[in-house]
Amino acid sequence: MKGRPFVKLRLLMPVAALLAAAPAFAGEGRDLCPDRPGLGTPTCTVEPGRAVLEFGLADWTRDSDAGQRTDVLLTGDALLRVGLTPSLEAQIGWTALGRVRERDRGTGAVNRTTQTGDVTLALRRNLRNPDGSGFSIAVMPYASLPVGGHAVGAGDWGAGLLVPLGVEGGGVSIGVTPHVDAAVDGDGDGRHLAYGSVVGVGFGLSDAVSVTAELSLTRDRDPAGHATEALAGLSAGWQATADSQWDIGAHVGLNRDSPDLQLYFGFARRF
Repeated sequence: MKGRPFVKLRLLMPVAALLAAAPAFAGEGRDLCPDRPGLGTPTCTVEPGRAVLEFGLADWTRDSDAGQRTDVLLTGDALLRVGLTPSLEAQIGWTALGRVRERDRGTGAVNRTTQTGDVTLALRRNLRNPDGSGFSIAVMPYASLPVGGHAVGAGDWGAGLLVPLGVEGGGVSIGVTPHVDAAVDGDGDGRHLAYGSVVGVGFGLSDAVSVTAELSLTRDRDPAGHATEALAGLSAGWQATADSQWDIGAHVGLNRDSPDLQLYFGFARRF
């Protein structure tokens, strides 16, 4: 919604507990399939006995209206994914640091806040082709815990369900991620219905480089005022090794209910 950063709030928390829960054997080798970058969610899951750590090194969002400009800079947006079975993974995420700068256009007054973000817990269960090849589908329930500061975190618990679908072949992939959410109210107290979908098309420019173009539409039924957020995204990933990837991306708001611009880059590593 307007005036709030659209970020994935993720946590790196009890790593040892998640790794201990994973089977002690490794599954068949799969291509690296990180969640980063982009607006959508992949269908693939991490093979059992392995983990993927994804890290947002820098993420800047600008959101402006007639009265105020808000800039949000996030660093250390971490996501840990652990394979539990050949088709099930657990996720835990956290944003380590967020800096929010709000400037009143009328008075010129500036307010700065530095805080941490919320915790996100999720499970992804793949129902077909857990490596994401061919036609693939998954379900992913999640919950967010309000441990962050009010300027970066949501202020209350939230939950939702994503159903990623994908088709891949010939160096081209198409992904769709419908979702329904018990989203936190804008005042940080209570929840409301939000729903929408992301549609993306990806292209492999080489064995190591890929680009993805996406569109996202979300209807948010906040009691303070209903809004429809529309975003366009373009991202690229460079797979430096079989187990690591660097990424960069941008999202642009397409209407008044959307943040103006987001720029980000990060890294993913499989262990």
